[in-house]
Amino acid sequence: MEMKRINAGKLRAIGYDARDKLLRVEFDDGSAMDYSGVGNEVWRKLSTSGAAWSYYRDNIEEEYTGRRGVVRKPTTRADLEDLFKPPSET
Repeated sequence: MEMKRINAGKLRAIGYDARDKLLRVEFDDGSAMDYSGVGNEVWRKLSTSGAAWSYYRDNIEEEYTGRRGVVRKPTTRADLEDLFKPPSET
């Protein structure tokens, strides 16, 4: 799922999977919520809203049951180098 970075209230990123009708919302504290059954129109309104935090609170948080998700830290080059470096000799 491609995430759209935003800075609205406590929201930091939003993403939508149209095939699965799954909305992901990431917050400034590093937590995330996944909402299933979200229609394309709700996603469109959230992603284009000038007040995304208010739209989220009024139309998503109150209307859909969310499930806690995990925000994954972006992989850096150093992470990959650490993963593939040879074991140290003892």
